[in-house]
Amino acid sequence: MSGALVMWMAAGFAMLEAGLVRSKNTVEILTKNIALFAIACTMYLLCGYAIMYPGTNEGGILPVLGTLIGGENSVEAVTAGGDDAPYYSLRSDFFFQVVFVATAMSIVSGAVAERMKLWSFLLFAVFMTGFIYPVQGFWKWGGGFLNEAGFQDFAGSGVVHMAGAAAALAGVLLLGARKGKYGKDGSINPMPGANLPLATLGTFILWLGWFGFNGGSQLKISDVENANAVAQIFVNTNAGAAGGVIAALIVARLLFGKADLTMALNGALAGLVAITAEPLTPSALAATLIGAVGGSLVVFAIVALDKLRLDDPVGAISVHGVVGIWGLLAVPLTNGDATLSAQLLGIVSIFAWVFGASLVVWGVVKAVIGLRITEEEEYEGADLTECGMEAYPEFTGKQ
Repeated sequence: MSGALVMWMAAGFAMLEAGLVRSKNTVEILTKNIALFAIACTMYLLCGYAIMYPGTNEGGILPVLGTLIGGENSVEAVTAGGDDAPYYSLRSDFFFQVVFVATAMSIVSGAVAERMKLWSFLLFAVFMTGFIYPVQGFWKWGGGFLNEAGFQDFAGSGVVHMAGAAAALAGVLLLGARKGKYGKDGSINPMPGANLPLATLGTFILWLGWFGFNGGSQLKISDVENANAVAQIFVNTNAGAAGGVIAALIVARLLFGKADLTMALNGALAGLVAITAEPLTPSALAATLIGAVGGSLVVFAIVALDKLRLDDPVGAISVHGVVGIWGLLAVPLTNGDATLSAQLLGIVSIFAWVFGASLVVWGVVKAVIGLRITEEEEYEGADLTECGMEAYPEFTGKQ
């Protein structure tokens, strides 16, 4: 059930991104979101899960494939910490993990929106979900060196969110900004999204799905201790999001003199990302404050990236990258088992691997088939040039 909630976050990302891009690019971003989910599920089935959790299989080129489609261990139970009583099956573990890798890839789609070739993006998704993400996932959740070093990341502020942002940053650097976004005189030209009601709906869907994201990461609810832990995680997840909204709204009002809805939406997501690294040990008030710091940071990060001329149409790098780092650094504030040195090791290792590997893959894709649509295609909109249809065909004018 938690995996199903996280899968529903795919709808949230699709609605959020579709609302924050211009109308002429809506169909293309929706196509990317449903296609990347399918690619993530397939690549993780073929090889990603085996790379991330090698101990659950017996070897072979695609060891998890036979397991999941009816091999000898297809219903093998998973136990933890020496507990002889199994409490979930290998198949449920695969399903819960596969929707996480899809979430990481969803982060990338918004950052490269409105100017990337559809098939270049989907080709990158193959490598990201099948190889790049699982390697660093193994380092923490598969029992690798980060786990041994004491790195703490309960539900993925680093493994999922910062990883997705690192891949997105590599793509944005090679791709360049949208035409007209930045003037030669240093000016920054706003390119507002076409459907803010849709973006708001997407944010609420993500907020809902996050209860599965964080709550499900407890992995067990069948005894009093774990049931109480899941309840605390739910409360803290909600508190973090609320703190993020309030802080982002206040900071935006102070900086811009207006209540900026897009900043409030990103503030909610920032609060959620911030609390994801450790949603169990803080009190509800502490979780609110952790989320509030994330909500404040995201406003400054979005402004800073624009000044650096890094064009991110939906603010994904700021929300998931900058605030993902904050979430990891905040863990030692409430979790006595966490150390700052281990958290910094995790941040540097995950970012270096994902950014470096993504830069190589993006670079090869650029050399072979190119990354950007043409300037004329960008003016017409990716909907017509890449997908041959429009999301709002009754509107004849283009933004």
